[in-house]
Amino acid sequence: MRKSITMLLSLMFVTSALLTACGNNNNAGNNGEAAATNSGTAATNAPATEEPVNTEPFEMTIRHTQVGADKQKRLAILEDVVGKVQEEVPGLTFKLDGVDSDVNRKEKLRGEMAAGNPPEIFDLFGSPDSKIYAKEGKLLDLTPILEELGIKDKFSNLDPFTYEGKIYGLPIGGSGEGFFYNKEYYASKGWKAPTTFAELEQQLADIKADGKVPMAGASKAGWVPLMLANHLWSRYAGPDVTAKFATGEAKWNDPNVVKGFAKYKEWVDKGYFKKGELGFEYAEYTTQFTSGEAILMYDGTWKSSVFKAGQSGEGLIGKVGFFNIPAVEGGVGDQTALMRDVNNGYGFSASAGEDERQLAAVKSFIKNMYNEEMQLRGLVEDGVLPAMKIDQAVLNKNITDDLMSEIVAVLNSSESSFPAFDSLVQADVTTEISNIQIQKLIGGQTTPEKMGEALQKVQEEANAAVE
Repeated sequence: MRKSITMLLSLMFVTSALLTACGNNNNAGNNGEAAATNSGTAATNAPATEEPVNTEPFEMTIRHTQVGADKQKRLAILEDVVGKVQEEVPGLTFKLDGVDSDVNRKEKLRGEMAAGNPPEIFDLFGSPDSKIYAKEGKLLDLTPILEELGIKDKFSNLDPFTYEGKIYGLPIGGSGEGFFYNKEYYASKGWKAPTTFAELEQQLADIKADGKVPMAGASKAGWVPLMLANHLWSRYAGPDVTAKFATGEAKWNDPNVVKGFAKYKEWVDKGYFKKGELGFEYAEYTTQFTSGEAILMYDGTWKSSVFKAGQSGEGLIGKVGFFNIPAVEGGVGDQTALMRDVNNGYGFSASAGEDERQLAAVKSFIKNMYNEEMQLRGLVEDGVLPAMKIDQAVLNKNITDDLMSEIVAVLNSSESSFPAFDSLVQADVTTEISNIQIQKLIGGQTTPEKMGEALQKVQEEANAAVE
C-alpha cells in the first residue's frame, strides 16, 4: 500500500466533484387507471393528479461527535448541512445529539444497535464496526443512493465502510498522525525537527532537563496514548504487523512488538509525559501543548484546526510544526510509514430506508454533506483531509496556512501508510488494550512482556470466536 501524499491526495483530489443536484424523485404520480363505471360505459380519461406533498411534521435524530471547543468548526459545517436538508424535506426537523466519540462508539451506539433503535443518522466508525453492523442488517445500504447521486466513484477509499460489495457508510475525511512541535521553543534552542530517532530522544531528554514537559500526556481514554504507542510498535515490528494479529500471522507478544511497548514505558519512566496523565482527559492533552507547558504533542492532523484564529491554539499560529517519527534502529519494514485513516464518518439506520420521507432526508443529507464545497471547508476550517477526490490545483489553491503545508509535505515524504489498530483487530482486543493494558503499562502495573502476553491471549480468543 505504498503511496506518497501526492498519491494520497491524488486519490482524494481528482477532478472537481461536480455533484449533480439530484432532486428528490417524486414518484407519487398516479397510474391513470380509470375506474370503470358500474353501468359498463367506457372508462373516463380524467387527467392524472399529483399527490399533495406531505408536510406533516416529523423528526429525525443525527448523532454526532462534534462536542467541545475544538470541534466547533466541524459542528458548524454539520449545522449548515442540517439547515439545507430541512429546507429541502418538508416537515423535517433534525434533533442533534452530540456525544463524545469514544462513548458513542464503544457504549451508546453499540447498545442502541443491540436494542434495534439507533438514531437515523449517526457517527460511524468504519472498520470493523460498519461491517459488523452491516452483517447484522442494522445499516442502510447506500450503494443505490450513491449511484443515484452520481458520487459512488468520487471517494478516495470506501473500503472501511464496504461489506460484501455494498457501501454502508461514508468517511467524512482522512487523517495522518505525527508530532506537532513548538517551533518557537525549538528555535530558541537552535533545533530543527529531528531526522533520526536518537536525535528525537536527545531532544526529549534536553526538554526534560530544561524543566519543560517533553510530550503532552492524557491517558484517561486509552486511545490517546495508543496513537503514539501504535506508531512505536509499528516502527519496531513493521507497519503491517497489526493487520496480521486477527489472522494469526503475527502475535502481540512478538519481541519486536514488545520493543514498542517497552519504548513507550521507557519514556513514561523518564518523565517525558506530564505527571498524573492517567487522570487527564483529551482536552487537557491539547491544553498542555497550547499553553506551552508541553513542547511536543503526538496527535492526528485534525489537530491543526486548533491553531487557527479564534481557536484555543490561536496564540501559536505560525509557531507550530509537524514531523513523522524518525526511523528506529533495527526496525522492520518501511521506516517512513505513517498512520493514516479514513475511518470516521456517517452511517444510516436500515429503518430509514423503510420510510419514504426519512429516505428522502438521508439522500438530501448525503448530497449536501458530501460535495467539494463541504470537503474543502473541512480541510480549510477544520484541518480534515478530504475523503473525496478533488483536483490538485483546487487543493493547492485552498491550502494557504504554513502548518497545513508542512503537514502535506510530511505526508508526501512517507512511502507507505497503515491504519490504526482499532480498525484491524476485534472489539474485545481493542477494549483490552484501550481500557486495561495501556493504563496498566503507564501505571507500572504490568510490564511490556506481560502486556504482550495478555493481549495475545485475548486475541487468540477473539480469533477462535470467528472461526
